Amino acid sequence: MPRTAITQIEAGNRSVSTLELAKMASCYRCPVEYFLSAAKEDEDILVALHRVAPGLEAENEVRDQVDRCVALCREGVTLESLLGWDRRSGPPSRDLRSPRSTGEAITQAERIADEERLRLNIGFAPLADISELISSQGIWASGVDLPDHMSGLFLRHPSIGMAILVNASHPHVRKRFSFVHEYAHALFDRDRTISVSSTDNSKDQVEKRANAFAAAFLMPRNGVREVLQQLDKESRGRPGNLIYDAASDGSVEVEFRSSSNFQRVTYKDVAVVAQRFGVSYQASVFRLRSLRYISQVECDDLLEREELGREYLRVLGLREQDDEAGRVTERRTRYRELRSEVTSLAIEAYRREEISRGRLLELSGLLGTDGRELLELGETLRLQ
Repeated sequence: MPRTAITQIEAGNRSVSTLELAKMASCYRCPVEYFLSAAKEDEDILVALHRVAPGLEAENEVRDQVDRCVALCREGVTLESLLGWDRRSGPPSRDLRSPRSTGEAITQAERIADEERLRLNIGFAPLADISELISSQGIWASGVDLPDHMSGLFLRHPSIGMAILVNASHPHVRKRFSFVHEYAHALFDRDRTISVSSTDNSKDQVEKRANAFAAAFLMPRNGVREVLQQLDKESRGRPGNLIYDAASDGSVEVEFRSSSNFQRVTYKDVAVVAQRFGVSYQASVFRLRSLRYISQVECDDLLEREELGREYLRVLGLREQDDEAGRVTERRTRYRELRSEVTSLAIEAYRREEISRGRLLELSGLLGTDGRELLELGETLRLQ
């Protein structure tokens, strides 16, 4: 565009066509909505993130990985805008007050977990790919190396939509729990730009609610009951308020009234539940405690038998999904869901001639993909 045209636009003397607006969005790497929003400018998401979570600055590799994920999300939003897609609205927001007690936090979490499974039409069956489920709800999802005391981050900003990043260095089953924990923030705490889940804030009621949601969503009451009925177990006594904490890989203890006549549950049963629902042995123990299948004494005893539970799964050929080989594989594919989504958007935008050849090659560098292969695929699709 000639400089005079830009001057006239800035002065308000010349209108902007939708095509020009789309090209400006591509040039400045912002969604089209950015130019149509109110004059108040939001704080840059990376500036806000490093201010709220200063631990990310401790290691250059951690900071670079997080920055790269945010950059991929930005590119994804820009490409969706160019394609005329509006898919970043996310799941329905749950407008609930912040819980005033742990009991209220758990009650809210259990109810919404059941409602969310109903909305998603997944019943009470075990969930296979959590990151894929989250992505299907319009939320970017990825693993990234974080400081060990951080289990995950939930981000919401006009420039990226919503994104969930979990600690890629944690075991597979713990990452699954963290993904759902952060998904709870997307449902309950969407007014926040950033939610950091770490050992520093695990006592907060909103974090307890997110932990309780993750436990109920991954291990629905009816699903656990079905498994234990097959094992000839019954629940006894009053429900408890002991929940797994994704940040510390431990539990958050609250007051619990003891009761008697519990049906005996063994470490073998705990291991079977953990394997069935893709959670850790500890998370399984705490969930069974909360659902009154075991007493506090039995809970403590079963936690000490974790290695026996893992050995039982190994003997049956049902290895827990957090072995070293699995970790290496996941480290290589930590951006899988995020990269595949943005790559698909880039190819489609090139096919429709919304981005140039040079822009596609530029994106291939950020995506860590061979630019020639990406370009060849895009050219092939153009001819169809």
